[in-house]
Amino acid sequence: MNPFEEQATQALFEKKLITDTQFKQVKAYRSLEIFSLNLELKLFLYLSILSFTAGIGILIYQNIDTIGHIAILSILLIVTIVCYFFSFKNSTGFQKGETSFDNPIFDYLILAAVLLTCIFIGYLQFQYTAFGTHYGLATLIPTAIGLFCAYYFDNKSILSIAITGLAAYIGLTVSPQSLLNNDFYETNTLSYSAIGLGIVLVLWSIYSNQITLKKHFTLVYLTFGLHLISISCVNNLFEPYWLVFAVILAAALYYFYISSYKVKSVSLFVFTIIYAYIGVNILLFKAIQFLKIDDFLIAFSFFIPFYLIVSIILFIRLIKKFNKNSNDDSIR
Repeated sequence: MNPFEEQATQALFEKKLITDTQFKQVKAYRSLEIFSLNLELKLFLYLSILSFTAGIGILIYQNIDTIGHIAILSILLIVTIVCYFFSFKNSTGFQKGETSFDNPIFDYLILAAVLLTCIFIGYLQFQYTAFGTHYGLATLIPTAIGLFCAYYFDNKSILSIAITGLAAYIGLTVSPQSLLNNDFYETNTLSYSAIGLGIVLVLWSIYSNQITLKKHFTLVYLTFGLHLISISCVNNLFEPYWLVFAVILAAALYYFYISSYKVKSVSLFVFTIIYAYIGVNILLFKAIQFLKIDDFLIAFSFFIPFYLIVSIILFIRLIKKFNKNSNDDSIR
């Protein structure tokens, strides 16, 4: 039994929420150190789907001249339709709450269907310009299909793909590294679009919670919103109008800090602290430059190792505090 489980079990016993017999049974069961292969098998299924779709892409690229475009599109369409057919056939239908297939393998089958749909539409537009000069439609259509499938089949992976497609439609590539390479310094409207999309995702998550529509999707929306808003604001802290983005960043991070406790997400909490740390340090150096106390930088350089050590210690303490509060709330 790991320390967290032991503490949680002990707390339940001390609060008389479980009997002495139940307490001993829980300890005896956990001492057997039985573990489930469920997550490992799902990981392999997920990797197999990614490998399958990637393999199809490579096959198309390497044999495009010999196989023929029509043949490739036909094969893609047939496989995609088969995946959708079995997914809909075995689905329990749309529900506002959390739902799942009786067999988890169909979660990966519908994921494969959506990925193949993206490949099919992208290939159709690239080779035959099916949508003419409206290139955004080649992104918007699979995005709409992805959003429908995410809600109908209750699939978070597909929801992430759909949000990524939505971001691509407005000119963004959603990942921290890719966002930093989108030249926010030269294209200010790109950072405004990122912040706007992030706010829309957060507002939709709030509205979804109010109408109890797939409330478990909240973390996905918040994660995308956090990265979009924070990275955009951090980039604009180097602009002449940085103060506006500093206020937006502070307000957003405060909201995500509170939300991380509500949804009990350590990843959301960690990234919120990291973005706050980056923002504070940028503003600190801007203050030094504004006050023109360059001599302070020389003295501060000697304290940088201690500053980093203290920062790491405080970061670890914050994580421990977050875990402790989350465990206490779970017990309650």
